[in-house]
Amino acid sequence: MKIKLEEYLSGHTSPESELLKVLNRNTMVKILNPRMLSGALQGRLLSMISHMVRPKSILEIGTYTGYSALCLAESLPPDGRLDTIEANDELESFIRSYFIQSEHSRQIFLHIGEAATVIPNLPHMYDLVFIDADKANYPLYYDLIFSKLRVGGYILADNVLWGGKVLETEPDTDPDTKGIIAFNNMVASDDRVECVMLPFRDGISIIRKIKNSENL
Repeated sequence: MKIKLEEYLSGHTSPESELLKVLNRNTMVKILNPRMLSGALQGRLLSMISHMVRPKSILEIGTYTGYSALCLAESLPPDGRLDTIEANDELESFIRSYFIQSEHSRQIFLHIGEAATVIPNLPHMYDLVFIDADKANYPLYYDLIFSKLRVGGYILADNVLWGGKVLETEPDTDPDTKGIIAFNNMVASDDRVECVMLPFRDGISIIRKIKNSENL
């Protein structure tokens, strides 16, 4: 039933571009842990949200092979930019080979390194932030990017259900599970934001910043 439902959803969703289709296929064939790829359905959701928000500047934490970055970049105006951060330097050449084929290639800036080190050195303010990196550090990334997000801007956080582990009465003590639970609780108790958590794939939270810390 679940597979049939996914097929129905995909069949009634706009298709991915040819570039994304090739990237999707080659990630599955050539790259370790291809389940980390956003994929066609989530990619269309990210693209749709980006078009709705109409951001001039986007920050992505966790590039992987670049699929989600390309989806988010689809809404960028001619003077817009997208910064994306990837810790795995072995993926750099693969990522760049697809970015360069995009019509937005000159607007996408890939940063190789640990996000906790890269983010403080980014001089830009952002309208939209997508968090999809190591789950243990979600709370840290939230703190680091908050002052760089404009009031009225959005944070998208992936994997917030973490395979259902957030529901366990005695959750796993692994760092990733603890990080996701801490992040979800942090957002829920933060009156600087509004949030809706969607049960889409592994869960995605849409968070809107409504005020800065100094407004508290």
